[in-house]
Amino acid sequence: MDKKKKMNKVTSVWKEFKTFISRGNVVDMAVGVIMGSSFGAIVTSLTKIFLSLCTWPIPGGISGLITILPALHAGQMPPDGLEQVLTVTEWTKLTTAQQSLYTQYGGQYVYKSVPVLDWGAFLNAIISFIVIALVLFIIVKVVSALKNKREQLKQLELEAYYNRHPEERPKPEEPKPAPEDPQITLLKEIRDELKKNAVASESKKAETK
Repeated sequence: MDKKKKMNKVTSVWKEFKTFISRGNVVDMAVGVIMGSSFGAIVTSLTKIFLSLCTWPIPGGISGLITILPALHAGQMPPDGLEQVLTVTEWTKLTTAQQSLYTQYGGQYVYKSVPVLDWGAFLNAIISFIVIALVLFIIVKVVSALKNKREQLKQLELEAYYNRHPEERPKPEEPKPAPEDPQITLLKEIRDELKKNAVASESKKAETK
C-alpha cells in the first residue's frame, strides 16, 4: 500500500514537472535568455570597436588615463630597487616574481599597492553604457516601427476585405452612457424625497381644512 502511494506521488510530481516545463512562458524565457546572451556578445564587440575609435588618439589607450596618489605609509611603497611606475621596457627586465607585483595601465605598469584613480575604467563604463543604451534604443525603435507597419497592413487588408464583403462588416457599437456621478444621484434622491414630503404635507393641510 505504501509503495503504491509512493508511486502515485512520484507520478503526480512528474506530471506537474512536465506541465511546468511545457508552459509557454518558460519556453519564451529560455529563448529570451539564449537570445540575450548572443545579443550581449554582439553589443560587447560593438562597444570594443567604439572604444577603440574613441581612444585611438590617446597614447597607451584609455586604460592609461590614471592618477597616481602619493603613498601614505610604507606598505604602499615598492621594495627597494623597484619603482612605483615602470615603462614597458623596464617591466620586461624584471623577474617573473617582480612582474607579478605590477598592474598594467595602458603603456605603463604601476605597483599594485600604490593608490590609483582609474579614470580610464570610469570612462570605459560611461562609453559602454552609452553604446549599449544607443543600440537598445535603435533596436526598440526598429521593432516598434515594424510592428506598427504590420498593424497598418493588417488594417488595410481587413478594410479591403470588408469593402468586398460589406455584409460581414461588424456594426459599430453604440456608445454606452457614462455612469452618473454618485453625488448627483444622491442629490436627486434627496430632491425626490423632499418633493414627496412636501406633497404629503400639503395633503394633510387640505384634509384639516
